[in-house]
Amino acid sequence: MWLHAVRKASSSTDQQLVDKHHQLRARVFAGRLGWSVDVRDDRETDEYDAFDPTYILALADAATVAGCARLLPATGPTMLERTFPQLLATGRLNAQAGMVESSRFCVDTGLGEGRGAGALHEATLTMFAGIIEWSMANGYSEIVTATDLRFERILKRAGWPMQRLGEPRQIGNTVAIAGLLPADLSSFERLRPVAYRSLITPAHHLAA
Repeated sequence: MWLHAVRKASSSTDQQLVDKHHQLRARVFAGRLGWSVDVRDDRETDEYDAFDPTYILALADAATVAGCARLLPATGPTMLERTFPQLLATGRLNAQAGMVESSRFCVDTGLGEGRGAGALHEATLTMFAGIIEWSMANGYSEIVTATDLRFERILKRAGWPMQRLGEPRQIGNTVAIAGLLPADLSSFERLRPVAYRSLITPAHHLAA
């Protein structure tokens, strides 16, 4: 499974991958999870897609998006501070330049490839490692996110526990939580699957 980062998609290939990522978001957030999100033509988007994000994509093959996440500098408009401030203990993020926000994380769990008995899906671990790799390569050391209690448990199970930034709150049909995750070499090495391959950067600084 390959990890790819796309910002300002200019090639037709990247444009198609970003379009497929919006379709995956619709299937997961509206279809599987039943969230109240804006879906048009089977694609989910929101206002934060207009803020020039980087999309982290796990690719099962050249045309299949198995997982995705959206990254935005935490010093700019963020979903956590503007949409879910109730998840923050103080109502404010207190962001600094070394912090990036991850949102709209999802994985196509219907893909049989990468699923081992009792283990986290390879796409999930690939996404975790890719988010860390991209963050480190772009000068970020912390990742902030809003998620739910189920996913908080997945992070802990993977060995990447989240530092809570507030108390859990009921939002729609889920119990949500905000937290902070480290973007460092030890986390990357612990999380990346054996078959991890990345198109993000010639990351010689990430030890094999």
